[in-house]
Amino acid sequence: MAELQQHTTSLTVALGTGPDIRDITDVLNGVVRESGIREGVLSASVVGSTGSLTTIEYEPGVVADLKDAIDRLAPPDAYYAHEEAWHDGNGHSHVQAALLGPSIHLAVRDGRLRLGTWQQVVAINHDNRSRQRPIEVTVTGVGG
Repeated sequence: MAELQQHTTSLTVALGTGPDIRDITDVLNGVVRESGIREGVLSASVVGSTGSLTTIEYEPGVVADLKDAIDRLAPPDAYYAHEEAWHDGNGHSHVQAALLGPSIHLAVRDGRLRLGTWQQVVAINHDNRSRQRPIEVTVTGVGG
C-alpha cells in the first residue's frame, strides 16, 4: 500500500486594485509536480480577508463578466457598516471576498490538477488597493 504524503508551500501573488483576477493554474500545477504526489488533493487558501480563490474560464470576456458580477453583488459605492469602524473605503472588499471564499480544493490525478479543458484557478484581490497576496498550499496524496 502506498504511503500518504504531504507537501506544503507558500506562494505570493501580486494583484492590482480589486477586483483584480490572476490565473495561478500553472503555478499550482508546478507545486503538484514539485510535491511528487500523483493522486490526491490540492488545498489552497489565500491569506487575508479581502482575497479569494475560485475557478473560471480565464479569457477576457469571462474575466470582465466576473468582475462585473462581483461589483454587482457588493457594490463599492454602497453603504457598509465597516466604514464606521475603519473609514478605509473597503467594506465592499470584505463582503465580496466572503461571498467567493478564501479557499479551494482540487483533485490531483496523474500528477496534475484535474481541471476541465476551459477551467483555470484564479486568485482575486477585492481590496481598494494593490496587494501581495500570500497563498498557502498543501498537496496530500500518494506518489507514483
